[in-house]
Amino acid sequence: MNTSSHADSLPVLAKPKIRSGRPSPWKKRGLITVAALGTIALLVVLATNLIVLLDSDGTVWNDPADAKHAEVAIVPGAMVNQDGTMSMMLADRVNQAAALYRDGKVEKILVSGDHGQWTYDEPTTMRKALVAQGIPANVIYEDHAGFNTNATMQRARDIFGVSDATVVTQGFHMKRSLFLAQAAGLDANGLTSDLHGYGGQGIKSDVREVLSRTKAVFDLLRGAPVTGGEPVPITGPARASWGPEAPSGTPPAGSPSD
Repeated sequence: MNTSSHADSLPVLAKPKIRSGRPSPWKKRGLITVAALGTIALLVVLATNLIVLLDSDGTVWNDPADAKHAEVAIVPGAMVNQDGTMSMMLADRVNQAAALYRDGKVEKILVSGDHGQWTYDEPTTMRKALVAQGIPANVIYEDHAGFNTNATMQRARDIFGVSDATVVTQGFHMKRSLFLAQAAGLDANGLTSDLHGYGGQGIKSDVREVLSRTKAVFDLLRGAPVTGGEPVPITGPARASWGPEAPSGTPPAGSPSD
């Protein structure tokens, strides 16, 4: 007589494995590595920002009337809108540069910005705005390869032969501008151009500037390439720096001839 029960014939199920809440050794090592790299990156950003903030000499004024005399006002570029008008930040820089000239604080104005293609032209847009304010065209020089602040300062020295300058830009940008100007061998001071509140764009610029300072230090350390060219002395005719007129059909941001 078979005395085994039905239960004895059922397959024995394995007990489910209960996973430990602890991360695997590989995952733990990965988390430690990520944390270490993040800490190093944060320290690098902090250190490079301190270098720029503490190693940028020069006097900074808020009022053009307070500025001391300099040979040249250097105006770094900023965004030109698609309709050909200047962004508020760029317009404020241009307005302060015009005020410097009218107050007899500078003899020449060097407008430097991005003109890497016909459809976008910061320096010519700035020159036209200055002329519209009554600044003589023959004192306005254009740098068409000022693609970043380092290039603007290096080229001011190497291409235009500037030695003594007042840099005109917003406060968030001033420390880096003076740091790079002095690294290029310029005797530079600054005039701020914070004539308006810039809303969200101002917040973005403040945040981006933290990383831009880090980039500035590394650009100097590695000798970042800067576009060269034939000398255009700031003591020579300004027209020689302007370049050819934009072709017919160039959109407004390319600053076509009127």
